[in-house]
Amino acid sequence: MPDWDSKYAAAPDGLFGREPNQYLREIAARSDFAARSALCLADGDGRNSRWLALRGVRVCALDSSAVAVRNALALDSAAGATVERIVADFETWRPAAGQAFDAALLIYFQGPAALRARALRVAWDALAPGGWLVVEAFAKAQSARARGPDSPEHLYDLAEITAALPDHGVLEALAGRILLDEGRRHQGEAEVVRFLAAKA
Repeated sequence: MPDWDSKYAAAPDGLFGREPNQYLREIAARSDFAARSALCLADGDGRNSRWLALRGVRVCALDSSAVAVRNALALDSAAGATVERIVADFETWRPAAGQAFDAALLIYFQGPAALRARALRVAWDALAPGGWLVVEAFAKAQSARARGPDSPEHLYDLAEITAALPDHGVLEALAGRILLDEGRRHQGEAEVVRFLAAKA
């Protein structure tokens, strides 16, 4: 697995840029998106959660890297944003009993298949009725490209997402090529999956 502490230590001003993910911005611009709370898994140094918080959303954000969380808190302070930030082990973390969110985000949560499936289920279970799950991640086809996870086993396909969430209500499920421009690590053409579902 990558040494994310070292990567984030070398980029205190943002490893994936300062701006939020483009797909998140597109979802937030929808007329039917009205989340007042959000859970952000693998949020890194906080570009997505900070953007939501500055727009009045109550956000709980997690990352496995203590350095990423420390960087995120510093960037939050500079931006005037308030985000609940947690250093989490994604193999064991769950929200507190009774805690629910209007949206849950997995933006480039890459890892082994079992970990991805668990994260999807934890995010889904944490949604309040009517809540939205938002996923963007590198697809299996990305293995032919230089950018992205070191291991092809850390890549997604839509079938595995739908298998992990048998009770989902799909609003959007797409796989294809986009042009990434998100900091120095996400640049150029990329094969991704985008998945949006609403909980009944």
